[in-house]
Amino acid sequence: MARIIAVANQKGGVGKTTTAVNLTAGLARMSKRVLLIDLDPQGNATMGSGVDKREAEYTICEVLLKECSADDAIVRTEEQFDLIPGNMDLTAAEMELIGLPPEHRGSQLRELLEPLRARYDFILIDCPPSLSLLTINALTAADSVIIPMQCEYYALEGISSLMDTVQMLQANGNPQLEIEGVLRTMFDVRSKLANAVSDELTQFFGDKVFRTIVPRNVRLAEAPSYGQSIVGYDKSSKGGVAYIALAGEVLRLQRERDKLEGAA
Repeated sequence: MARIIAVANQKGGVGKTTTAVNLTAGLARMSKRVLLIDLDPQGNATMGSGVDKREAEYTICEVLLKECSADDAIVRTEEQFDLIPGNMDLTAAEMELIGLPPEHRGSQLRELLEPLRARYDFILIDCPPSLSLLTINALTAADSVIIPMQCEYYALEGISSLMDTVQMLQANGNPQLEIEGVLRTMFDVRSKLANAVSDELTQFFGDKVFRTIVPRNVRLAEAPSYGQSIVGYDKSSKGGVAYIALAGEVLRLQRERDKLEGAA
């Protein structure tokens, strides 16, 4: 059964979509069966995966509105992972979700993904940069959440809102939801502030902070314009090495969970 991981942070510009696309590509490179769902109306994960969001026949919008099945919307990418595209139509889908009874608004995605879990090792969801109903659906469907963040002052303030949402969902509707890890992105080792915030994160989250640190990297910023992940574009760059290392960490965590479940 696939592990469903939401990649979320309500603060924009922290490397959320970059992380979703490149972690997916890194896991696929390691021969894992991976599905990426672009739940952000901006559709950047779709474009960064080499799929034109304007030409997609079906998207996650139609899946959420039950106008097609999730199978109908899946596209195979050149980097050997599957994608359910997203685009601006998701804004309309969110309005439709608001009109549902309260007990169903946040659980639509979970119900729709259940038939896919047996086909994949991992399902990753790129969330919008807000704590919207789309993000609530992603976190309700997910087993865990990866939180990418820059090590800067305002990032620490913003993460508290996301943690409140995670705790609310743990108490109401998704008790198994856990923090997969906090990922430090766009990191500048020369910055005293970045190092100080990194230390604070480690003190607060402990071993939930990934060992991998994603540095600022020009090649990482270039890759999406070619419709590629950094793994496909330049895997030997600092960004490529970092995201391959992150995929390794995620696999290690999964092996440890499997051992614990086997022992139980």
